[in-house]
Amino acid sequence: MTPTFPDISISTERLVLRSFDEGDVPALTAMMNDELVAARNAAPAPCTEADAREWVVRRAPAVRADGDGLALAMADVLTGRLVGGLRLRRTDWRLRTAEAYCATAPWARGEGYACESLLGLVQWLFQDQKFERLEPRTAADNTAAQQVAQKLGCVSEGVLRSAWITRTRAADGTWQQARTDLIVWSLLPEDLDGLPERIAQAGGAVPRADWT
Repeated sequence: MTPTFPDISISTERLVLRSFDEGDVPALTAMMNDELVAARNAAPAPCTEADAREWVVRRAPAVRADGDGLALAMADVLTGRLVGGLRLRRTDWRLRTAEAYCATAPWARGEGYACESLLGLVQWLFQDQKFERLEPRTAADNTAAQQVAQKLGCVSEGVLRSAWITRTRAADGTWQQARTDLIVWSLLPEDLDGLPERIAQAGGAVPRADWT
């Protein structure tokens, strides 16, 4: 039987990382139709409420159920509003490794939520799940995601040439696809030593080690 992640909820200073629910559908639809999110995502473009509901009800739970990884909503701890999403995929349960991806909603950018949520997730992954390696992957032109990886203390290990597809909106409103490189980063348990303090000194919020 393939191992699976538990149905987890992780609290950080400002966020709750939890399973998606149907209340997220309107915000998820808006987020997925943001040009920056749509450019680097395999979801339908444009994304309808039906597409978002399909993700919430069927596809996101299946990510966990089939052992491939985990799909979590990033929600504001005070309002409950969706501010982004996290994804673990291609989990290797023997090696205890997984790839990581993150998307932030346009109304929540510039607040440090990506770094805060990824740090909360990786603390849980290394401490509670005894994983040994996380591999964030960022598109070569996604400098914001690369800055998050660097702030987390990830090590850049190389480039996967032409390994991802990006989309750009043409003048007529249609989406056009183009291939791009992926930068592979790594994070190991020992890389977290002193990291929350370093993030706090740089003005970021420090996640609590609080999960249920």
